[in-house]
Amino acid sequence: MSYTLNTGAKIPAIGLGTFLSTPEEVYGAVKEALATGYRHIDTAYFYDNEEAIGRAVKDSGIPRSEIFITTKLWSTQHQNPQKALDDALKALNTDYIDLYLIHWPVAFDTTNGNDKFIPKRADGSWAIDPSVDFVDTYAKLQELDPSKVKAIGVSNFSITNLERLLSAPSTKVTPAANQVEIHPLLPQEELIKYCKAKNIQIEAYCPLGSANSPLLDNPVLAKLGEKYGVPPATIMISWALWREYVVLPKSVNPQRIKSNFEVVKLSDEDGETINNISKTEGIKRIVDPPFGVKVYDDNTAY
Repeated sequence: MSYTLNTGAKIPAIGLGTFLSTPEEVYGAVKEALATGYRHIDTAYFYDNEEAIGRAVKDSGIPRSEIFITTKLWSTQHQNPQKALDDALKALNTDYIDLYLIHWPVAFDTTNGNDKFIPKRADGSWAIDPSVDFVDTYAKLQELDPSKVKAIGVSNFSITNLERLLSAPSTKVTPAANQVEIHPLLPQEELIKYCKAKNIQIEAYCPLGSANSPLLDNPVLAKLGEKYGVPPATIMISWALWREYVVLPKSVNPQRIKSNFEVVKLSDEDGETINNISKTEGIKRIVDPPFGVKVYDDNTAY
């Protein structure tokens, strides 16, 4: 199953998430996923595992043209996306990236160089560079060689930030995708509706909640799992496809990698039942970094 991006390219509906997968783990996970039938691998500079993913893709024996690879521009790289792209291509050992995303709408001040990924001020707070605007960063992404970057987009962008980006005179290319946290405790209904209207493909990370997610023991999901004969995780992945967006479950366990790929077709009634879980359980955001500036549109934001 796949969706069509606003570029006309096809993006597989299920991808392998690789955040917090070590290079050793991710090599085996990618090989397993590709053997299972996955054709979409999601990574990022910040994940620090691009090189191992590139090796796994090459060693799989599957033609590169059949595999959709996403990586992301980290907050230390906003100042020079061209160099960041060159580094990503080298690490992944590929001639092109299928989808290149701005990881966060926030840039770090890299002048002190005290940390590769998260430079900090003397007081320990994250060193944000307010002089770097994500609108300008995105303008630089638009200038990248289209033979090396097939599509560009964003990640962790709220409706407010998307509105500002789309209304900017420098924005000539509508983002192909917006990758955000979505699961039954954070259904993101308004953001999904907005992106669909703008022809921006939504992608869901943390679709199962988290490694120790309470959703895996949720009685509503457990009951639906019994009905369809699958684990609660499969129900949540199937719910994402019922809602028509890309879903990126992360695992390094061979059995879970396989089961995450074996989705079921939910009835509309059951899909709505999952939609309503957050109305009784409450909204819960898992990924909320202490940038010190407002990122999200809701009250969980810093």
